[in-house]
Amino acid sequence: MTGEEKKEYTARVAQANRTELVVIIYELLLDSVHEGERAYESGDRTGGEKHIRKAQAYLQELMGSLDLKYEISLQLRRLYRYVNEQLIASIIRQEPVQLDSVCEVIEGLMESFAEVAKQDTSGPVMDNGQQIYAGLTYGKGTLNEVSLDGNSSGYGGIKV
Repeated sequence: MTGEEKKEYTARVAQANRTELVVIIYELLLDSVHEGERAYESGDRTGGEKHIRKAQAYLQELMGSLDLKYEISLQLRRLYRYVNEQLIASIIRQEPVQLDSVCEVIEGLMESFAEVAKQDTSGPVMDNGQQIYAGLTYGKGTLNEVSLDGNSSGYGGIKV
């Protein structure tokens, strides 16, 4: 993941509600699976394992957030276990094992949670999250990106 992608995810997390956070974790999980798959296919076993283990960490976060008193959580746990079994198989064999199936499962869940997120009117999980304002300014022969965070006022909050 590039530094720019990390910044984008950080900004999204700071402004996300609970449902949007789940969608973001699904996206991160998928990114890690895809990166692991590419690494394995290019012969980079170490890189492949690193990315698949990162995907497992995201999956563990999802599993740990389940409230098992609801039936849907039990069904999600079964799907997460299946995904984890395939990730483990990929690590053991040091090659992509059913990762296309893993992506299908996660993409389906992510789409469902994205629909729920559209209806979720709760506020951001982070109370003191940073508001980000961005724009472009033109200088002599240059184009500058400027962002102003919501916790600052006046010119002191401008970052170039």
